[in-house]
Amino acid sequence: MTKKIAVIGAGPGGLASAMVLSSKGYDVEVFEKQSFVGGRNGSIQSNGFTFDIGPTFLSMPEIAEELFEAAGRRFQDYVDLKELPLMYELIYLNKRVNVYRNPERMVAEIEKHFPGNGEGYLQFMKDTRKKMERLKPILQSPMDQYYQYISWKVLRALPQLSLGKSLYEVLSQYFTEHELRLAFTFQSKYLGMSPWECPGAFSILSFMEHEYGIFHPIGGVNQLSKAMYKVLLEHGGKVHLSTPIEKLWIEETNKVKGVILEGNQKLAFDEVIINGDFAHAMTHLVEDGVLKKYSKANLKKKKYSCSTFMIYLGIDQRYDELPHHTICFAEDYKKNVEEITKSLDLPDDPSIYIQNASVTDPTLAPEGQSALYILAPVPNNMSKINWEDHAESFKNLVLETVERKTGFKGLREHIVFEKVISPQQWETDFNVYEGATFNLGHQLTQMMALRPHNKFEELESTWLVGGGTHPGSGLPTILESARITTNMLMSKQQQVSPLIVNNSKEKAL
Repeated sequence: MTKKIAVIGAGPGGLASAMVLSSKGYDVEVFEKQSFVGGRNGSIQSNGFTFDIGPTFLSMPEIAEELFEAAGRRFQDYVDLKELPLMYELIYLNKRVNVYRNPERMVAEIEKHFPGNGEGYLQFMKDTRKKMERLKPILQSPMDQYYQYISWKVLRALPQLSLGKSLYEVLSQYFTEHELRLAFTFQSKYLGMSPWECPGAFSILSFMEHEYGIFHPIGGVNQLSKAMYKVLLEHGGKVHLSTPIEKLWIEETNKVKGVILEGNQKLAFDEVIINGDFAHAMTHLVEDGVLKKYSKANLKKKKYSCSTFMIYLGIDQRYDELPHHTICFAEDYKKNVEEITKSLDLPDDPSIYIQNASVTDPTLAPEGQSALYILAPVPNNMSKINWEDHAESFKNLVLETVERKTGFKGLREHIVFEKVISPQQWETDFNVYEGATFNLGHQLTQMMALRPHNKFEELESTWLVGGGTHPGSGLPTILESARITTNMLMSKQQQVSPLIVNNSKEKAL
């Protein structure tokens, strides 16, 4: 008999799981609160402008390619990828540094601004290539039993984990200049963490960009979710938009029988995959007293990422002379990071990321105009910052900083569309626990078997995908979580063989 699978949340992890399972003959239904697919990987469309809500570039696209192949489709038939040879521009107090994927150009740029450090870059790439090779089996396999810590794949990786060292300390082994170290550690913001606290193993984040490149899908990164949605429908899967789940249908203490919609409508399923923000899902979808390990009280004690303050702007002119991606560092970057992760203060000199995607993709704005995406990391809602009082003034601070420090001069005179998402809106509108945009923190105490398991340990017939489970946040790892969970679910059902994985990545490495 065909197994019925419910997927809660149409984010990239849920859609990837649903796409593959539907292609294997499972009866899959996806339930999404929003009126669109993608969640944080969705899009904002208004006045002829299109903005990605969250992720703004795709790295390691071979993971998506393999998932589409497992679903009997070619990723390239659904998404048009453009690689960015100039990956991003870094703006410091007294210099601007271009970051290229090409090693020769990158070494030349490093020597131009940081003489004597080019060889350190080559050594970093060589050493981290080995680290990636050793860590990859951990990132692509279930880690839900403590005995797995003494498995060969983990023991083999131990020398590469940089145990006891922070990400900043690891990069200090290769580079003599503080600003150059920041160029290879700011990626810890993808995890919502400080490079001075982020485990050294995450040096693979900047390595992945330099080794595999970064890509822009025409139409935005939201096209990844929309493509998986199309394939899911082609295989007969169902997606219920604007249909929030009220509760999990639980009987016999911890056995999940299905889902409960508004009006106490119960729908039975054999298995349930949760793609919602983990802590939000466990505090809202499960009645009090059912969970022990992840009770509301215990979830409050966990460590969470920072949040992000988002500004989406439609501009009535072009910035063709400026790069696709720009990162503008606070003058005192360490102070800025401590403000958003420790003291939980609103920064007075924020670090800022700007996406000028119209320079690459003319589909995102009317002719002669630009869609700009501006992000400033800020504390999550544990800070108790009242964003109703502070959103307008902080927005003005961010825009003034952009105009002063970057090439986007006179920006505010050309705004024809504007939307802001504050940490409070991340929590209320997108169901993100405490507005922590990057989910549970990625400290070693919340990684691998110490992270919520892909086959959720507290509820029967319940599975997790997304940034709140193994292997963690970020689009590549979220897609890996879907692959891990899907393989485990299919193996349990013994309906089909597990997916063949990682062929292209083995070749790449």
